[in-house]
Amino acid sequence: MPLSGVSGFSFAWGFAGFTAYCALIPMAFPIEDESLLKRMAKIGLRDEDIEETFIRGTGVGGQKINKTSSTVVLVHVPTGVEVRCQRERSQSVNRLVAREELCSKLEQKLQAVRQEKRDAVEKKKRQNRKRPRGVKERILQSKHKRSDVKKKRAKVRGGRGEE
Repeated sequence: MPLSGVSGFSFAWGFAGFTAYCALIPMAFPIEDESLLKRMAKIGLRDEDIEETFIRGTGVGGQKINKTSSTVVLVHVPTGVEVRCQRERSQSVNRLVAREELCSKLEQKLQAVRQEKRDAVEKKKRQNRKRPRGVKERILQSKHKRSDVKKKRAKVRGGRGEE
């Protein structure tokens, strides 16, 4: 059966007796959106790290959604992040949208990791920082006040009947 392809689909055709058969088979094609490719390169997302599967849609939409595999599921293998997209009726559009969503999720994850590192460094700096003179004096004053309160609780010695 020979194959020929146009815009993301391959046509398989053949003859059996007097009947001609033609099948429309979706095929994966490279993403050509330059801004998306730049965004993927910026966060280090490679096509080899992505598992892409196409499944039948669910929910409202009638017979069309039930019989076409236009839903795209992307799994980023190194991190395990999964994205499922069936926003549009077209599989090719869903592929683009799913990749954009995957980029967004991975960017959020990277941002969270960077923020944790920044917070850890800032915490360490704060702990090692010398206290200013005013803060030291306030701490000492509160200690003296507390000491005075405790001294006033002690029993009085040298009263009238004791000697």
